[in-house]
Amino acid sequence: MKIVVCVKQVPDTTEIKIDPVKNTLIRTGVPSILNPFDRNAVETALQLKDTYGGEVTVLSMGPPQAKAVLREALSMGADRAYLITDRAFGGSDTYATSYILSSAIRHLGPFDVVLGGKQAIDGDTGQTAPSIAEHLGMIRLTYIVSMEIQGDKVIAKRQVEEGVEVIEAKLPVLCTATKETNKPRYATIRGKLESLKAEIPELTLEDMKDIIDTAKIGLKGSPTKVKATFTPKRTADGVYIAGGPQSMAASLLDCLEESKVL
Repeated sequence: MKIVVCVKQVPDTTEIKIDPVKNTLIRTGVPSILNPFDRNAVETALQLKDTYGGEVTVLSMGPPQAKAVLREALSMGADRAYLITDRAFGGSDTYATSYILSSAIRHLGPFDVVLGGKQAIDGDTGQTAPSIAEHLGMIRLTYIVSMEIQGDKVIAKRQVEEGVEVIEAKLPVLCTATKETNKPRYATIRGKLESLKAEIPELTLEDMKDIIDTAKIGLKGSPTKVKATFTPKRTADGVYIAGGPQSMAASLLDCLEESKVL
């Protein structure tokens, strides 16, 4: 079985600050980490490998420093990793990013299972992984709790508002993982040492020129644009209501009536 996992290097959201003048993210000095949901996706891939055999490939699109998260995935047990990087890819939105990633998957594949986190904690769109499935013409199963392979099909349990949904689908398939999917394993000392020595090849536009439409990548190929990033201004203060349950409820109703909410 061939499994590929798409991961992203993201800024640690506990350290994020906004430039008050430019309204842009201050990235200088901010540590970068492997997107937490992608870590669950890597663990899902490794569990499939442990159960059914095969190999796990990890992909990430970004600048050279993104190799750090690929080495982290290798230290957990992934077999190989590739960095997709090129100045021509800069400025890509989720549509262009998913197109580039799907092109890399075509270039390196075919794969039986494609995995990714449900969303990245920096953008929170949850669009990239499902869009990869769309570009590849592949079945997608989001928010999976567990999955097992039976011959040429997968049986997955996925989270829905009403509880858990069981779905059967034919391979190949793309699935997205959440924190509830599993508990990612820790890297071993041996795994960390081996990941530091591992070669991580780079895939550029030149490597995939035969399968990439340059009109669909980068800033020009992105149908969406970020107009502004800012911290919402605080427009009102909260009201603290003290007292017993009945008096607090009465006071709350009075406040709501005065505000014409009721």
